[in-house]
Amino acid sequence: MELYKRLIEIVDANVINCLIPMILTLLFIKLIFKQRFEVKRTLNVIRWIIIIYTVITWTFYLIGMATTNNHEEYAFINRAAGPYAWAYWLMFLSALILPLTLLVQKLASNFWYVLLVSFAMKSGIFFERFVIITTNLQSNTLSKNGDTHLIDIITSSIGMVFLQGVIITIVILGILEVSKKNSKLTDS
Repeated sequence: MELYKRLIEIVDANVINCLIPMILTLLFIKLIFKQRFEVKRTLNVIRWIIIIYTVITWTFYLIGMATTNNHEEYAFINRAAGPYAWAYWLMFLSALILPLTLLVQKLASNFWYVLLVSFAMKSGIFFERFVIITTNLQSNTLSKNGDTHLIDIITSSIGMVFLQGVIITIVILGILEVSKKNSKLTDS
């Protein structure tokens, strides 16, 4: 179970956190190059990455809830009925139900909808980062020491996520372009 958890963390850090830059890169490529590249097929690959990731992570979560003795890690009841239940349910439904709406082809072919889904999937992480940044800015303002080390780390990590998302998109797009050319050669 630990290996499975570690694999999910690796995929989460290297692919899922890069979904927004991936979709924005596709939009940029679509606007610049019009119909030159396989942008719709690449969006379809991203769609299936989201769906498969959602199914696997929630299956893992449910199995963990049912079989583990560590109920603090899977404290569903406390979070779902506590003082911030509305926020927990919003994040819960955004991470479970919203990605599964990508099974509808009409919704999945809309770049903006896939972007909304990818943002909503990780809304909890984005809110957490926002809180860290704002509290750090407040403490820097109050102490007047000018220590922006944490902010520099966060902005550089955001830059790395964007760069990684651009690279992943270009690799997927390149693979689809090569497969398209190979299929044209075999058809001839």
